[in-house]
Amino acid sequence: MRVNVIEVIVGALVLLVTGLFLMFAYKTSQWHGSGSYVIYANFDRIDGLSIGSDVRVSGVKVGNIAAIELNPKNFMAQVSISLDEVVKVPKDSIAEIAGDGLLGPKYLSISPGNDEENLPSNGIIGRTQSAVSLESLIGKFLFNKDKDDEKKTPAK
Repeated sequence: MRVNVIEVIVGALVLLVTGLFLMFAYKTSQWHGSGSYVIYANFDRIDGLSIGSDVRVSGVKVGNIAAIELNPKNFMAQVSISLDEVVKVPKDSIAEIAGDGLLGPKYLSISPGNDEENLPSNGIIGRTQSAVSLESLIGKFLFNKDKDDEKKTPAK
């Protein structure tokens, strides 16, 4: 009989830990029905940005990237942004692609504007700043450095 009591206690502990884990996963996920709405932004380049990437305002996560598509009318990357319904974005806001450090993941940063009117659901952010490529920055630095060296070198 003693063995059965120990097995019951161990089984109850396993069920309790499993229940706590599932409750934690439910609370930290976005499944619990928090309302959201979608807005859009068009970018020349979205290097490193992917579906599921964070959307932040003042460094605080307020949503995520729902979809990325090529807009056939202007050949720009159209990003669908899913935001928490409590977050209202002014019409004159700026969306830019930023990164967590040099090698960190990319995210979409929204700098709120001062307009009193907010973007409606399915609205488009008019002002965007595309991702800055590290390779292009290094290339520009090296290319400009060569030009500066040529100017400083006296002609023979």
